[in-house]
Amino acid sequence: MRLHAIEWVSRANGPGLRAVIWFQGCTLGCPDCFNPATHNPLGGFCEDTTTIATQLLAHAKDIEGITISGGEPFQQADALLDLLQRLSPTNLSTLIFSGYTFTEIQQQPLGPAILAHVDVLIAGPYLKAKQLGAGLLGSTNQQIHLLTKRYDPTDLACTPAAEIILHPNGTITLSGISPVKVLMKQT
Repeated sequence: MRLHAIEWVSRANGPGLRAVIWFQGCTLGCPDCFNPATHNPLGGFCEDTTTIATQLLAHAKDIEGITISGGEPFQQADALLDLLQRLSPTNLSTLIFSGYTFTEIQQQPLGPAILAHVDVLIAGPYLKAKQLGAGLLGSTNQQIHLLTKRYDPTDLACTPAAEIILHPNGTITLSGISPVKVLMKQT
């Protein structure tokens, strides 16, 4: 699968501490998407699902679940399903962000099989005119689908809208549904 990035511990991408996997590649073209670096289908890096699943399992004791975002994860449906199947025996929860609507996902060949492994789906294209940036929704047209009873709307509403993660090597990750923007002063 082609990935943009992985963050092993995040609070702003769903309930509790979560690992976040950003898939690389998206052809939906939502105007003013706040993550355009994930769109190029040749960007990012390639990794196999076995390696990613093994790494996630190594972090399982420290996290509540995984969040899958992008790019557009459903444009790599085979890899997405394989990863979710590998994680299925664990107690990790799964939340997926998609620019497709729930109906569009259900109509995809692997859509129903993927959804069978998902606790929460945030679905729908980002529309800047309806920007929200709260409660895990980028815009008000997007919909939260609670596919299991693991979470309720209150759990999702408590998720911070943004976070800044400072890594031991000095790099910074800006993350969340409404990521903050850091302006670097040039000297």
